[in-house]
Amino acid sequence: MPIGEICNVDVICCDAKASVSEVARLMREHHVGDVIVTGMQAQARVPLGIVTDRDIVVEAVAPGVDLELITAGDVMTSPLMTASDADGLFETLELMRSLKVRRLPVVREDGTLFGIVTADDIVNLLSVELSMVSRVIAKQPEIERRMRR
Repeated sequence: MPIGEICNVDVICCDAKASVSEVARLMREHHVGDVIVTGMQAQARVPLGIVTDRDIVVEAVAPGVDLELITAGDVMTSPLMTASDADGLFETLELMRSLKVRRLPVVREDGTLFGIVTADDIVNLLSVELSMVSRVIAKQPEIERRMRR
């Protein structure tokens, strides 16, 4: 299954010049733990970096920096690693594991932003699929009893 089929395409983005305070407000408003920092390329967003709630705490709050003076570009993780929308689930999981990240922007072939996949998204998907498998296993003896009467 291509990761483009399961990633979240409703990505919260900001410009590199956005203040960290503004980024935190976006996270709160949209109930997310990350914001993708983007630039524009031919009318499409291109991911440049990512700011997580942890980045804000570690890079700005803990050292006591004025959140209005520091920007998303100052605290974002960059260079940004991404997955292709055509990459498979296992391939994407391997990339996330090797990078030790829980969130990964997903891009189209031309490098423009397509979506974002998170460890939470993958756990939710796998739990639904495992639930379906468990129902099949649970129903099997019932089906066998009906067939062998």
